Amino acid sequence: MSAELQSRLTDLKVQINTVIVGKAAQVDDSIACLLAGGHLLVEDVPGVGKTTLAHALALSLGLQFARAQFTADLLPSDLVGVSVYERAKEEFVFHPGPVFSQVLLADEINRAGPKTQSALLEAMEEHQVSVDGRTLPLPAPFFVIATQNPTDQLGTYPLPESQLDRFLLCITLGYPDQRAERALLSGEDRRDTLARLQPVMRPVDLLALMAAVPRVHASEPLLDYLQALIAATRSGRWFIDGMSPRAGLGVLRVARARALMAGRDHVIPDDLQAVLPQAIGHRLVPVPGAGRGRREQVRAMVEAVPLP
Repeated sequence: MSAELQSRLTDLKVQINTVIVGKAAQVDDSIACLLAGGHLLVEDVPGVGKTTLAHALALSLGLQFARAQFTADLLPSDLVGVSVYERAKEEFVFHPGPVFSQVLLADEINRAGPKTQSALLEAMEEHQVSVDGRTLPLPAPFFVIATQNPTDQLGTYPLPESQLDRFLLCITLGYPDQRAERALLSGEDRRDTLARLQPVMRPVDLLALMAAVPRVHASEPLLDYLQALIAATRSGRWFIDGMSPRAGLGVLRVARARALMAGRDHVIPDDLQAVLPQAIGHRLVPVPGAGRGRREQVRAMVEAVPLP
């Protein structure tokens, strides 16, 4: 990676951290997810900055941004688009929906019904949508940031496993610590901060960084360690079902992205350990009686698997 791209990447992290105060680890995860070509699920209670994070990423990267507010009456056509007959042209003309953007914020995704949630599956996996018998490509890059409220809140639907598996990372922002909250209380409104943000990276720079991620070296011992972690998830000791091959490939991609962000040309075990709870915690269900949450169960498993 060139010094210029490394500098732009540093500027990106600094700028987003001025908006999302006190959440440097979550900001790093969000950027790594984007560089790895994945989609991000942000799960937390309302009001902790989930939507602000999506806006800050899109503005800082100079990407086309669209927001879809998922509600119980949202239809798939509201998301993908619809063909409307135009009398002047005497034909049906397709009017694209918000999915035809580079950054799509699927806000409160689990408040919509399963039929609308499933409309995202093709877009997220294939980067295309099928409309009126045609296959239409989506812009590049295409990045979905979905926010999700806790499933015990009123009016929410649990996301199906097939859709959860499409999200490369799932993060939680949580409440700010005392110092960060004081900075929020004494500083300016976050909406004013967002209004002043300027792109610190061009889309072409982002695509160059994304292309560099697969070239980050993963040694044979590192791959042995990853396979040992995958095997541990499938052993039946920690989780009911183990990691899918897609999940394993995703973990490696985002670990490579973290290595690139750190200025390294190779992956180290710390990269895998850092991303694993966010990469697989939302995909796996702990065995009955575990007494831990999903991420805590992943961390316990990681501690039990010896390093290469």
